Amino acid sequence: MSASDCCGPPGSHFVPQPDEDEQLAAFCRALGHPHRVHILRFLLAQNACFAGEIAERLPVAASTVSQHLSQLREAGLIRGEVDGPRRCYCVEPTAITSLHALIGALKLP
Repeated sequence: MSASDCCGPPGSHFVPQPDEDEQLAAFCRALGHPHRVHILRFLLAQNACFAGEIAERLPVAASTVSQHLSQLREAGLIRGEVDGPRRCYCVEPTAITSLHALIGALKLP
């Protein structure tokens, strides 16, 4: 069986995109745990900053949720702002738009 039998004809023009690849990899690393995906989905559903206890939404310790939030923040997917004694978390809209575009670019020719 040849490659064209299982995969179709080879693509004509592959253009490396190292910056985009690095950004997508960073997003994927940040979303590489189901709890972080859950947190992101939860914050997206809020449609506003959430100042409550996100730890109450997950079956893990608050310190673990804090680590997950930190990884999402480092990837730029969410932001956290100090609101009195607690933080207010929300999604970073430009990062979500970039994530959609980068994933959308992964398609068959």
